[in-house]
Amino acid sequence: MAIAELSDWLDDYTSPDVVWYVKRLSGNDTLANGSHQAGPYIAREFLVRMFPVINRSDIKNPDVWFDLYIDSNSDYRKVRAVYYNNVQFEGTRNETRLTNFGGQSSALLDPDSTGALTVFAFRIDETGAARDCHVWVCRHETEEDIVEDRVGSVDPGKFLVWSPHATAKLSLLDTPPARTSCWLDPADIPPAWFTDFPAAAEVVRKSVELRTLTTLSPDQRLMKRRECEFELFRSLEQAVELPHIQAGFTTVDDFVSRAQTILQRRKKRAGQSLELHTREIFIEERLVENVNFSYQPVSEDGKKPDFVFPSLAAYKDPGFPASGLRMLAVKTTCKDRWRQILNEADRIPNKHLLTLQEGVSKSQFQEMTNAGVQLVVPEQRVESFPAAVQPHLQTLESFIGDVRLLSIS
Repeated sequence: MAIAELSDWLDDYTSPDVVWYVKRLSGNDTLANGSHQAGPYIAREFLVRMFPVINRSDIKNPDVWFDLYIDSNSDYRKVRAVYYNNVQFEGTRNETRLTNFGGQSSALLDPDSTGALTVFAFRIDETGAARDCHVWVCRHETEEDIVEDRVGSVDPGKFLVWSPHATAKLSLLDTPPARTSCWLDPADIPPAWFTDFPAAAEVVRKSVELRTLTTLSPDQRLMKRRECEFELFRSLEQAVELPHIQAGFTTVDDFVSRAQTILQRRKKRAGQSLELHTREIFIEERLVENVNFSYQPVSEDGKKPDFVFPSLAAYKDPGFPASGLRMLAVKTTCKDRWRQILNEADRIPNKHLLTLQEGVSKSQFQEMTNAGVQLVVPEQRVESFPAAVQPHLQTLESFIGDVRLLSIS
C-alpha cells in the first residue's frame, strides 16, 4: 500500500469513538523466539477496559471473541481477547493477550514483524466497550515515522494509549507511568526548566543523579536509568504542559501547535536518550572521552557514527591498525534502521549496534550478521531473542570489556 494510504487510514480512525493502543511487537508477541503465547500482549488494565466482560475472578481465563482487521495486510480474523487470571486460582499468570491469529501467516505473528510499530484502533460503542479492532503493522521506518508524527515516540517495551480527538484534551498526558522517586513534583523541578524546557542531556544527567547505581552492571544501570529518565521527563512534561491543556484553546491552530510542540519534544528525547545514557556509562567505567572513545565524531565527510574507539585521532591515523578500531552505533529499535549504520566509519568493516529492541527474527539476524553487524543487547533483553540467536549477542558489559582491551593491546 502507498504511504498516502497509511495517512488516510490514520485519518479514518481518528474520531471520538476510537481508542488507539500503540506498541512495538516483541519476540514474545510474534513467533520469533519460539514462545507459545500465540498472540500480542496487551496491557491488562487496557484490555479489560475495552472488554469489561473478561474482568472476572469467578471463572478461569475468561474470554471474548471479536472482529479484528489487519488493514495493512488486508487480513481479517475472528480473534479472542483472554484474561489469563491463573494467579487467582493458585497459579502465577496474570496477563491479557489476543489469540487465535492462525500462526505466522498473520502479520501480527510473523517473526519478521518483530520490532514493528503497530497501531490497534479499537472502535468503541456507547458504553465505552470495544466492538471491533482495526490494526496497522508498519512495514518500514517511513510508516513508523508517519505514526510517530501523530502520537510521539514509542520505545520497545512501552505502549501508548491515544484517544485521537480534541475533546480528549490531546490525550497527550494520559497513562503516566507508575510514580517512583524519579517522578518530580513541581516544587522539586528547577525553576529554569519551566521557562526553558531542558535539553535531553540535562534530563539524562538528572536521572543519573537520581539513580547513581554504580554498583550495578552497565546493563542494569542502563535499563534502570532509562526508566527513571522516562518518568522524570513525563513528570516535567506534565508540570509544564498540563496548565496549558487545562486552560483550553481558542483556535484549532493553537491546539495543533501545542500538540506538535509536545510530540516533537518527545521524539527528540527518544532520539538522543540511549546514546547519552551510554556515554555516561562509558565515563563511569573509566573510559576517557577522546582517549578511549570519541562521541559522535566526524569519521568522513557527512558520516557521524555515535561512538568510535579508541578515539577519532586513532581512526584518522593511517598508521593505526584497523583491527584495533571499533564503532558502536546506538539505535533504540533496529528492525529497519540497522542498515543506516553500514556506511558509517569506512575503516571499520564490522559494526557494533546497541539496541533495546525486544528480539529479531532469525532471518533478520542472519541478514545483519552477513552484513557485518554485531548486536549489543542489554542483558535483560537477551531472552526476548530466539534461542539460536542468544549465544551470538553481546551485552553492554561485555562490549566495554572488549573495548578496554584495545588500550592494552
